[in-house]
Amino acid sequence: MKIICIGLNYREHAQEMGWDLPREPVVFMKPDSALLKNNKPFFLPDFSENIHYEVEVVVKISKLGKSIASKFAPRYFDEVTLGIDITARDIQSRQAAAGYPWELSKCFDGAAPIGTFVPVNTFKDTGDINFRLEINDKIVQKSNTSDMIFSINEIIEYVSKFFTLKTGDLIFTGTPSGVGQLKRNDHLIAYLAEKPLLDFRIK
Repeated sequence: MKIICIGLNYREHAQEMGWDLPREPVVFMKPDSALLKNNKPFFLPDFSENIHYEVEVVVKISKLGKSIASKFAPRYFDEVTLGIDITARDIQSRQAAAGYPWELSKCFDGAAPIGTFVPVNTFKDTGDINFRLEINDKIVQKSNTSDMIFSINEIIEYVSKFFTLKTGDLIFTGTPSGVGQLKRNDHLIAYLAEKPLLDFRIK
């Protein structure tokens, strides 16, 4: 299975990072070893001093597809959840400044915690779902899927031009503004609408 991630997909996040708005989806990948399931704790690694959280809506692909038109994209996913794109910001900044790929900053073990999946038909419209991340009972990120630069359907159309999507593949659809540093003993709870789908601690 593949973990496909979309960067800079919310205007305010692109602005807070100092990047221009993308004209097409910014795509990178994570290995399956990055997955962190079942609300297991995330252990801060010793290779970074600036580990950040980025909450994202995550789509699970439900059947094989290639070159999928946007209007047909809803046929290819039937479950969604929330995930955290954990990022070693110091490594990312250093690599980006040198013009190098920055996968190392996002692809390490445990860098993709994911929550419990729920059926898409739980929601009236995947283009209009509130979500938020709370850390230690404080809201740190809050947005709606309508704020995406590229919608879920547009993302599926775009990435399926390059990759055959397979059952079980995951797509992290981008994070809103409000990203910040994780600290030991932080308690993270992520809500899709008002459903808490991800609840874990930092060790």
